[in-house]
Amino acid sequence: MMYGGGGLGGGMGMGMGPGAIRRAMESLDDEYQGKAFDGRTVGRLVKYMAPYKVKAVGAIVAMLVVSLTNLAGPYLVKVAIDGYISRSDLGGLNLLAALFILNSIAQWLAQYYEVWTMSYVGQTVLHVIRAQMLDRLQTLSISFFDRNEMGRVMSRVQNDVFVLQDLVTTGTLNLVSDAITLVGICVVLLSMNVRLALATLVVIPIMTVIMARWQQLSRDSFRKVRSAISVVNASIHENVSGVRVTQSLSREHFNLRKFGDINEAHLDANLEAGKISAVVLPVVEIVSAVGTALVIIYGGFMVLNGELALGSLVAFTLYISRFFEPIRDLSVRYTQLQRAMAGGERVFEVLDTEPAIKDADDAVELGIVRGEVEFDHVDFSYVEGAKVLDDVCIRVRPGETVAIVGPTGAGKSTIISLINRFYDVSNGAVKLDGIDLRQTKQASLHKQIGIVLQDPFLFSGTIKENIRCGRLDATDEEIAEVANALGLHDFVIQLEKGYDTRIHERGINLSVGQRQLISFARALIADPRILILDEATASIDTQTEQVVQAALRRLLKGRTSFIIAHRLATIKNADRIVVLERGRIVEEGSHEELLAKRGVYYVLYSAAGKTVRRSYEHNLHEESKAALHI
Repeated sequence: MMYGGGGLGGGMGMGMGPGAIRRAMESLDDEYQGKAFDGRTVGRLVKYMAPYKVKAVGAIVAMLVVSLTNLAGPYLVKVAIDGYISRSDLGGLNLLAALFILNSIAQWLAQYYEVWTMSYVGQTVLHVIRAQMLDRLQTLSISFFDRNEMGRVMSRVQNDVFVLQDLVTTGTLNLVSDAITLVGICVVLLSMNVRLALATLVVIPIMTVIMARWQQLSRDSFRKVRSAISVVNASIHENVSGVRVTQSLSREHFNLRKFGDINEAHLDANLEAGKISAVVLPVVEIVSAVGTALVIIYGGFMVLNGELALGSLVAFTLYISRFFEPIRDLSVRYTQLQRAMAGGERVFEVLDTEPAIKDADDAVELGIVRGEVEFDHVDFSYVEGAKVLDDVCIRVRPGETVAIVGPTGAGKSTIISLINRFYDVSNGAVKLDGIDLRQTKQASLHKQIGIVLQDPFLFSGTIKENIRCGRLDATDEEIAEVANALGLHDFVIQLEKGYDTRIHERGINLSVGQRQLISFARALIADPRILILDEATASIDTQTEQVVQAALRRLLKGRTSFIIAHRLATIKNADRIVVLERGRIVEEGSHEELLAKRGVYYVLYSAAGKTVRRSYEHNLHEESKAALHI
């Protein structure tokens, strides 16, 4: 179990020029090559809708009713003109008017049922997909997040699921309804008068060519827009996550200028897409006007010659108007459908991603362990060919406290990750009580381990809820007991709501030291058999550290513990110190033994001591200057 945390992900925005932005967008283009219709994506969505097939069938029936009633309207006008108005049949005309109203009411009711039902089904499906996305992301291996920027991962969870909404609510049925309406109008027109119908529909090939060209341009502009927004999201995520560093370095104007290039590229992509979208509707309107003009001219000539009834001409005009409505609708929905298909493909790509670290078929459930940890000739590489650990051999006895030290990049944190099986070793084995971690169930392994990292991560909620994350069935008394042992209790009870005080996002309303103490309490209340402290006291002031060290001496007793720290007070009390350099163990022993060797540890210890002395002398000098000033 991990009780502190750091941030994953990176960003593109901090140092990107226009060329880098262009390359980043081009690298994403293949990812966004969406189709207007992807049978695989639609098939997956249909499976999600299977539990609601009765409602879905009802919506389909309602959609057919809407299409039929839409087709019936102009025909009823034809019958009214040719059958009743021309003969001055007021009674029949009243009856037909009532039928026209009933047709409109039926259309309204069917449309209401269709929209409401598909909204219910669609939103329920999206509810399930969102839950599955979070579940999948929480179970994916750490290597997935090493490869994928957090901004782009969040884009998939938020934006890509959202764009599916139109597809799974009313989008698909509307497309089918539009297609049925188009075919139905063609059939009705041909049945009424073949010559006029053929003359009217001569504009369809022209419209087909125009739409084909528009769709090609739209597809290209769509990919550019989606690529641009992905880069924007990544940059915003990076800059917001690092806002404290930004302010401390006064990088606000620099970051804004760099983001301006990214934002400009996004603006250009959207403006280009807007131009393309702005063209299609006027073109459809022009073609529609041409079709209507053909009906009026040719149909009017036929009426004057007695070859066509006036009601049929009016019905033809109304049908032509309705014929181009679904075409306009399809032109607008094309981009939405393409976006939904691309988003669905990306969502299912995440759902189909398998964790790199999986339980073996014969994996064993760990019960109560003794806590013996062994690295048996372990090699490890994040990237093939670049070893981070090289033939590491360590055996830690149950209850032993081992400090791991070494220069930056020596492999200290990698050892911690391998103990948790966040990664699998390249060669050798990591064992717990003699059992290869690859043969254990991960959930049972993580229950044995508590980790506190340098950058504590707190969830939104109360202090009590954050501590209880370590063990959900912990009582209030147990929470207070652990907090008291860590020197946290006195601070908490001074707050207005005590343990019920709400913590803001990432614990921003608490000091770093207070957040760290809460993460300590969260780890220790779970009573893990193995405890890992990765620079866990680096952010705690000297006075607080003394309280924590006193508590840890009691709480670490009997537990197998691994400590990564540069603070001497933490390292000196370890039973054993392992010194890493370039991924290999170069020294091992107690604090006194390693100092006597005057090797790597001695150099590190001496350098750390000089740093502490310089810091102490600097503080003393500042205090003296302040006193003289007074």
